[in-house]
Amino acid sequence: MSQSARLRWNGQAATAAIRQAAARGALLGAEHVLQASRQQVPIAEGTLERSGAASVDEQQLVAAVSYDTPYARRVHEDLNARHSPGRSAKYLESVLPQESTTVQALIAAQVRRALRS
Repeated sequence: MSQSARLRWNGQAATAAIRQAAARGALLGAEHVLQASRQQVPIAEGTLERSGAASVDEQQLVAAVSYDTPYARRVHEDLNARHSPGRSAKYLESVLPQESTTVQALIAAQVRRALRS
């Protein structure tokens, strides 16, 4: 008894869907890191906290979290400054290692979802 099967592989479409899902996951991960860092950002008037943004470069598959005030870098790096309880310098840098597992899970979930389609 002879059986045959036919398989059509749409490699380019699959690769494109996976890249798009990875970019979506990277953006979700960056937004997660942004939210976590906002819990540690020093607050005087809230301007620094509100200036935070998450972005992704879909071509390079690179995500970024940034704070856009003239003093953001100085506040981030000044380890001698005094801040309110729970707020600190390195408000972004310190969050990254803590949240890396969650970020990886967010990206993986988006890629898995794309592979199911």
